[in-house]
Amino acid sequence: MLKHLFTSKARVKLLTIFLLRPDEEYFVRELTRELDEQINSIRRELDNLKKMGLLKSRAKNRHKYFAVNKNFVLYNELRNIIIKANPANEALVKSLSKMGNLDFLLLSGVFLQKESAVDLLVVGDIDKTNLEKFLDTLESAQPIKFSVLKKEDFEYRVKCRDQFIVDLIQDPANVIAVNNLQMEL
Repeated sequence: MLKHLFTSKARVKLLTIFLLRPDEEYFVRELTRELDEQINSIRRELDNLKKMGLLKSRAKNRHKYFAVNKNFVLYNELRNIIIKANPANEALVKSLSKMGNLDFLLLSGVFLQKESAVDLLVVGDIDKTNLEKFLDTLESAQPIKFSVLKKEDFEYRVKCRDQFIVDLIQDPANVIAVNNLQMEL
């Protein structure tokens, strides 16, 4: 299945748009304009992704609309790959890494277009004031909620099965962008 996933530039663009905006649906011409690709390659790739089960379609107002199938067996894993490879999130992780010693970084909420208790869970030795200033510079419709923990506090909370931490880690829609810890999560 994987050898069929990343075979063309058009497919990568389609995977990116559908997996970064999982609640949206698109028709073919809209995708060709937004992705700046030929209509035939978009149609071919949409058909291939639909045959694999990643996309579903429906007819509405004489248009065929496509949307991601959130029940696809590899949906969360593919979404995490696309999110991690997203230049904005990659830049975020690099910037945060330069602010201190990161042991663990989890992206959620506003970074993944979903509801969450926090948008960012940072574990390590990092200055909260600098982090807050940096996050204020990011363009976001709402304030970015974050939690910073020392490595020892995080490990203790994991060991105690703290519900807040467990819920964040076990949510398959969240992305663990950095994990330098030698422990079972």
